[in-house]
Amino acid sequence: MPAVAGKRYVTSTAVFLTEAIKLALSLTVALYEISKRAPASMPATSLFSTLSDTIFSGDSWKLALPALLYTVANSLQYVALSNLVPATFQITYQAKLLFTAIFGLLMLQKYTPARNWGLLLFLAIGIVLLNAPGHGSGRLVARDGYVHFPRSMEEWKQAKGYSPMNIVKRSASYEGIEEDILLEHPPLDDHLGLIATLFACVASALAATSFEKVIIDSVAKTSIWIRNVQLALYSVVPAFFVGVIFLDGETIANQGFFAGYSWIVWLIIFIQAIGGIGAGLTIAYADRTAKTTATGLSLVASILSSLSLFGLKLSANFCIGAAIVLVATFLYGSSTPNTSPMTRVRPPPIRIESYDTAEEKNKPALSPLNDFSIKLPTTPLLSAAGLSTSRPASPSHSRVKTNQNNPGYFLHPGE
Repeated sequence: MPAVAGKRYVTSTAVFLTEAIKLALSLTVALYEISKRAPASMPATSLFSTLSDTIFSGDSWKLALPALLYTVANSLQYVALSNLVPATFQITYQAKLLFTAIFGLLMLQKYTPARNWGLLLFLAIGIVLLNAPGHGSGRLVARDGYVHFPRSMEEWKQAKGYSPMNIVKRSASYEGIEEDILLEHPPLDDHLGLIATLFACVASALAATSFEKVIIDSVAKTSIWIRNVQLALYSVVPAFFVGVIFLDGETIANQGFFAGYSWIVWLIIFIQAIGGIGAGLTIAYADRTAKTTATGLSLVASILSSLSLFGLKLSANFCIGAAIVLVATFLYGSSTPNTSPMTRVRPPPIRIESYDTAEEKNKPALSPLNDFSIKLPTTPLLSAAGLSTSRPASPSHSRVKTNQNNPGYFLHPGE
């Protein structure tokens, strides 16, 4: 896209706004759910207090790690898409299936059948073929990071894709012209895009696995919207302080927070926010067939849009690799989940009240209290009359003087 008023938007601001919109939408729906269960007379302050207690109670702090990993993955996606054609990124991003299976085996002890491991290996081969040298990516600058700029206006006129009308000479120096050209035509680096995509796959897979572990280990049942609020809340903090303040604080201070924003940038932010919430809803409600169909359609749409909008040049390696990834993704997603005994599943929590109720039903009926008596040892001076109640009674015998000839408990010496 051309720069807006000579400036480009900073990606960290887009990531922060995406998480902020997700937080606002999730908070609205979560508050609506709580208000439906609350009595009509409950004031608004009590509703917000209940919502706050629900969000920060229990194991909510455990979602800080998955939220941070999701933020890192979203930031790396911007880096990857800044250097790769969308179709190449979308297909390569399916490598997260392989990393998810590996992390599931290591962290959750999930058993994956040999068929699925074979499909994942098949998918990895397709990704390698897809990114192998041999297909053009519409690179705007020279390879190996070296950029050659013509030194005169005549050379600029002869350069392919450039014209004097596209040059805004901000100064008479060569550096000023070079900066203007880099702003209008940012350099693309296939290697950097591929590395960013793979690291985004690792971060996304680790985040999904750790999020699933939190759900499995959780005793209390929590609404999916409360979980979305917790994830968005823990994502906003690193997105703002690490991305906006620490990494891009100087740039944002110089050009402004919303510099370079256009309607397309805002559309991307809203789509990312809604897509993030939709991903959480698919985990809770969609079956494997629906998710597999959606993934396949997104891959096909990325390829077709890249052909028409980004001038994607198809090659033999690209076509074969894309076909392999499509087939492997479809077969892996449509496979039936394995229920092998090797799968370690956390047993449901034991409810004491229900357990006691079941025990009372199965316990044989006891006889009335009057049908049995407690047998206690007797003493020489304690009659049975003192055992009538739980409160000790005074002995019923009459007291005698010590000078009377009564041996009592102990016999005198010699007797």
